[in-house]
Amino acid sequence: MSIILPLPIADGRVAPYTLSTAAHFPDRTTRPLNRVALAAAHVVADPAADIDPWLKAAPDWERTIAYRTYLWDLGLGVAEAMDTAQRGMGLDWPMALELIKRSVAAARGRDGAVVFSGAGTDHLDLAGTQSVDKVIDAYEDQIAAIEAVGGRIILMASRALVRVAQSADDYARVYSQVLRQVREPVIIHWLGDMFDPALAGYWGTRDLDQAMDTALAIINGSAAKIDGVKISLLDKDREIAMRRRLDKRVKMYTGDDFNYAELIAGDSQGYSHALLGIFDAIAPAAAAGLSSLASGDLARFHAILAPTVPLSRHIFRAPTQFYKTGVVFMAYLNGHQDHFTMVGGQESARSTLHLAELFRLADKAGLFRDPERAAARMKAVMAVRGVTG
Repeated sequence: MSIILPLPIADGRVAPYTLSTAAHFPDRTTRPLNRVALAAAHVVADPAADIDPWLKAAPDWERTIAYRTYLWDLGLGVAEAMDTAQRGMGLDWPMALELIKRSVAAARGRDGAVVFSGAGTDHLDLAGTQSVDKVIDAYEDQIAAIEAVGGRIILMASRALVRVAQSADDYARVYSQVLRQVREPVIIHWLGDMFDPALAGYWGTRDLDQAMDTALAIINGSAAKIDGVKISLLDKDREIAMRRRLDKRVKMYTGDDFNYAELIAGDSQGYSHALLGIFDAIAPAAAAGLSSLASGDLARFHAILAPTVPLSRHIFRAPTQFYKTGVVFMAYLNGHQDHFTMVGGQESARSTLHLAELFRLADKAGLFRDPERAAARMKAVMAVRGVTG
């Protein structure tokens, strides 16, 4: 089977691309995994909603929750209402809370269905936020709302805190006060500015070594209240260095969508668990690889995941904040939704050449559940973008 795709050079030329054979990864995982693996799941938009998509979100709740069920069946947990779901970039706090309520309710009673949900400060008016106390109040409000519906907490990085903090001491004050109040241990999320430019200088400095020292002091000082820390800096050496300095009670969750395979496999001094946006797009391969790792077959783990890494690096290439387009495009190609419409109109955030290369890389990794359907949908998208043949 072949399809006409533009060549990866911007001169208008096209060429036939012949698809590979699908890998046929299992739809369910039955064995326990030896890594905690959370997929930061996307929201399926309602393409028929009468809204201005750049200004307002309209989720298709049924398809959105069905996607989470698919992830749970594969043995993956769900990191809910994170930036993959367009949190703070299309999905406001009231709608995020509605998503969390529905996701936690859907997980209730399902054996092994794990949900952690993002609590942040995104309901604050940044221009009107003048004090650290306001940031603390905002965190407390969202944590209380999530815990009220039975949710576990991922403590998201705060744009407002970057705006008002005067020093590392302000970060220590905010986190120590908030952590004292949580009902169950939380996951701390350190999100780099390549994902959200408004978070530049988090932990009180742009010097990443100093920032790590501050983060570790806060995390290790409240270790009993912390399940783990997710670091999303796309820097494997910094992640390993931080992992080795964490209190032994605190897990490291890799957020490195460039180097996740080797970080999850680990070394003689430890390993990372996973909280990844790319696990949304490669969920069956991720589950199959983790199952192999749990059975002691490290070679099979790498054989499955290694071909997914070029795809992930492509999806998360700069500007990294537009990676959601690739994640949702994969869901469309694989039949999890019937359209390529996104929250915030983000289907337009990547070029035709970018989508064509994504298709080639996904095919080479064996990630199309039904190559014929994927090819037909890709052909339709290319036709809309003026690529025919």
